[in-house]
Amino acid sequence: MRMPGNGSFGGNGGGGLGQGGQVKLDDSTKMIYGPHTSRYFLEEDVFNNRKTLYAIDTSYDGFHRYNFVQRADFQLVDLGNLGTASRSLFYRPVEQIGAQFGYDAYTPYAYTVQDVKYFDTKSPYTNLYLALGGLGQNIVRFDHSQNITPRLNLGINAQRFTTNKYFGTSGTSDSQNNLTQNWAFVFHGNYRSKDDKYLLMGQFNHLNHSAYEQGGMSPDSLNFRKDGSIEYNNPSAILKTAQSWERRNNWHIYQQYVLAQGFQVYHVFDYKRTIDQYTDVALSQGKAYDFYPNYYYNKDTTRQEVRFRLFENKLGIKGRYQGFNYRAHYRQRILTMNGKYNITDITNGTYKRTRFENFVGLWLAYYLKDSTQRATAEFEYLLGRDFKIKGEVISKWFTAGYYSVLSSPTMLQQFYDSNHLKWDNTLKLANSNNVYGQLNLSTKKVHFSPRLDYHLITNYIYYDTAAVVRQFTAPFSVVKVGAVTQWKPGKFQFLSQTYYTLVSNDNILRIPRFMANFRATFDFVYYKVLFLQLGAEIHYKSTYYADAYMPLTQQFHLQNSIKTEGVVYTEFFVNARINRVRLFLKMANSGQGFQGPLNPGYFSSPLYPVVGRSLGFGINWPLFD
Repeated sequence: MRMPGNGSFGGNGGGGLGQGGQVKLDDSTKMIYGPHTSRYFLEEDVFNNRKTLYAIDTSYDGFHRYNFVQRADFQLVDLGNLGTASRSLFYRPVEQIGAQFGYDAYTPYAYTVQDVKYFDTKSPYTNLYLALGGLGQNIVRFDHSQNITPRLNLGINAQRFTTNKYFGTSGTSDSQNNLTQNWAFVFHGNYRSKDDKYLLMGQFNHLNHSAYEQGGMSPDSLNFRKDGSIEYNNPSAILKTAQSWERRNNWHIYQQYVLAQGFQVYHVFDYKRTIDQYTDVALSQGKAYDFYPNYYYNKDTTRQEVRFRLFENKLGIKGRYQGFNYRAHYRQRILTMNGKYNITDITNGTYKRTRFENFVGLWLAYYLKDSTQRATAEFEYLLGRDFKIKGEVISKWFTAGYYSVLSSPTMLQQFYDSNHLKWDNTLKLANSNNVYGQLNLSTKKVHFSPRLDYHLITNYIYYDTAAVVRQFTAPFSVVKVGAVTQWKPGKFQFLSQTYYTLVSNDNILRIPRFMANFRATFDFVYYKVLFLQLGAEIHYKSTYYADAYMPLTQQFHLQNSIKTEGVVYTEFFVNARINRVRLFLKMANSGQGFQGPLNPGYFSSPLYPVVGRSLGFGINWPLFD
């Protein structure tokens, strides 16, 4: 489910309707294949009976943003480097009720099941992407899709990226210079029957992500400056032999059949398997800095493995009646979490937790003539436990909504056992009531979208300064106000995104008071074929006690000793397009290193500095035949 109404600096493809199948090309005529002949649709639109086909995005606006944090408009916080553990900057209410696994630090680096694009092409479509981010940051993506028959399309999306350590290494010749490695791919396909009554969409979604865990810079090699920046000279890492490894497999199938006009039955099947491993074969490194809170079973080595499995079936009916779209469903889930800890030849501790869950749900929507304007209401109930209820109105001029959710703790929050941390909790259901609203005000050259989000939270679950699960039962509130502004005077373009956040209890939830993004660009055409965009971008967050990171559980937790952020991040870039080929060249973190001789920088997470100044290059080449 997409979060409502957040502004974005990125470009998006347009929408439209079309038909599938192959067409013949007359070589004596003009080439007809292109973005308009290779369109895609999303499962969410099919699910909600919105017949929309989207065109391939060929805009170079924001193309220089190869980093996952930047692509999320800096509303994602990582450990300063590409592919490291991440969390949301702002509070986000639970989107999926029922028990969840709880290991989500590497989720942004996997393909999102609901965002996979299902294509309908008139010719084979291939998309090649390469980004060389500098300082060992490299990303390669390959997408291919084609219609096997007019009604059957198959495709693949593949991603590979690697990152080198920014600190705690002797250089490129170091055998342990690598920091993160990622393999992710999706095999997907869709089929519709000749009479268009039956539709099938399916995918196999895989993630293989590994990271050397450094624990951050050793504090004795740092000098904290009064302006919030830090100085460091060849700093060492707290951990030297720790490593995390996560593997995910997800089989997902959606199918629907039209029984009568305005009435359909549908079925969604998911099988998910996740394996998380953590090892540290030299605990003496962590002991020197009191990194691990305890040593229950072994004082020299930690080896653990946690496995998660989910079987889920959703059966429902949906359709349209007297102007209303409706949907009702029954959903069943079977979840298991198996853990092994202190894995050695002598000791092998194990545990297992299982959940059976049954849900019922209802969804209603009323669409105006323009399908982008609608009113929706949604309700789902986990029998005897969780529930969520949501109402939303979207128009050309405003968006407003209310969302209330009562949700189970994650399986990790309920039980965990390891060499360093352990708990067996009986936690209350977490509750949040959320109200949001946004205005969309536009003239010919200016677009202004102010926004307000209010959250009233009860039974909030968090991780304390010792990285242990706690629950705060009293209610507290979060208020976030902000705006996205766009101004286009001639060939110039100015975009800004600002948020101001107040938390009534910042002892347990830490969010920077102020956050801002700003971008200025100038577009022109060179010799009628080379489209160029020159630009600069800055980002700023006010200082705050950002959460520290515990790699053992992949959780961010409270800390009260180190303030992060408070330094302006800047970069300069050139985006270009020649025919359909897009390129970028940029100087990332261009302001780093100019304030002193010892590489002053700043932390995004405590003891993890943002990667310094680097030159990046990228290219995207779509092929339509």
